[in-house]
Amino acid sequence: MTVDEALEATARTNALGMSVSIDNLGENVTNIDEARESEKLYHELIDAIVARKLNANVSLKLTHMGLDVDEKVSRAIVSELVAHAVRVGNFVRIDMEGSPYTQKTLDIVRELHGQPGHAGHVGAVIQAYLRRSRHDVEDLCAQRIRIRLCKGAYKEPADIAWQEKSEVDANFVELTKILLKSGVFHGIATHDPKMIDATIAFAKKEKIAPSAFEFQMLYGVRRDLQEQLVKDGWGMRVYIPFGTEWYPYLMRRLAERPANVIFIAKNMLRR
Repeated sequence: MTVDEALEATARTNALGMSVSIDNLGENVTNIDEARESEKLYHELIDAIVARKLNANVSLKLTHMGLDVDEKVSRAIVSELVAHAVRVGNFVRIDMEGSPYTQKTLDIVRELHGQPGHAGHVGAVIQAYLRRSRHDVEDLCAQRIRIRLCKGAYKEPADIAWQEKSEVDANFVELTKILLKSGVFHGIATHDPKMIDATIAFAKKEKIAPSAFEFQMLYGVRRDLQEQLVKDGWGMRVYIPFGTEWYPYLMRRLAERPANVIFIAKNMLRR
């Protein structure tokens, strides 16, 4: 998918009553020139979103912005992207990567959020399978930083991450409850009907308005469920990935956790 195709898909998704997060696939660049190219593309995306009056924001990975190559330059790149989003009234989601990057990513998000005028324009991602995530959620909520909660896509060792689905699910539900009661607008990212049902049940029980949070799903995955949630009055944001790096990205995900790719393939066959 090209930039224009991603923007066209965003417009079609908006027409269905859903907002969008656009993600240029890529991570672990090996030189600053690659990071600068990524930076340029994201600035163009932010401007295109505004010019086309799309209901969308951007999502990026820090290693795609050169974190492994030159942290100082990477921080400057991302800071300017957030500043650009602030100027046009938009938002940047900093995606989470594998556990070696967790602390540094959260530190950078906090730093960016704390800059004058940046509050509310930059957010984090928390992975429910990590044992540390409850502490991270409570800390970020205390600073009123927006969170995208997901289960987690990387292969992590048992000493830092739950391995059983039942354990991950239980933590996902507990973290969701904290997020929904925080008074901050968060995203609950899941395709799992059980997690969705648990979220809706808790929101209704606590009289939390549907406008106080949103569900998030991948483009092309369970569109039937996405449309039903919108029809029922719940907010939905669709993640639209694009770019030339889709094949190496898919291969890395497949090597780490084959079940993730199998899940996506099966669910893309369902409308």
